[in-house]
Amino acid sequence: MSNTYSNNDSISINFTAIVLGWLLPGLGHVSVGQKRRGFLIMGGVLFLVFCGALVGGIDAVDHNKDGLWFIAQVWCGPVVIGIDLLNQTFIAPLPIADKVTLVGLSHANEMGTLFIAMAGLMNFVVLLDVIQAKRGEDFELRSHAQDRRAS
Repeated sequence: MSNTYSNNDSISINFTAIVLGWLLPGLGHVSVGQKRRGFLIMGGVLFLVFCGALVGGIDAVDHNKDGLWFIAQVWCGPVVIGIDLLNQTFIAPLPIADKVTLVGLSHANEMGTLFIAMAGLMNFVVLLDVIQAKRGEDFELRSHAQDRRAS
């Protein structure tokens, strides 16, 4: 089998899978039939997001003060937007004296911000992968079937 495309091959872009993958990381792959891969992606991305929020506090996502970081983080979808909304509603308006007891400070906050940004960038790459995914083509199952035929 050749891995190159001929001129007659057309690549169709699955916009529904892309949107689903942004709404909930991994859901795009699940929607095209790659369930194992989708659930592994979902677990990995959400693990990074929630660990980042636990380590750095919910102020690790702040579109006002950390705009460039937020660009990377927002690729995780509504989960990150929800964390930012919580931050802007409950933490950001507080006076400094009250805020100190509720936010992650110094390196802990930076690590939380980095975790969530890594999750967003990871999901961006996953969305690029789901663009060309074919419906029902579960690579894990296909490779297991090939291994059984080879032996």
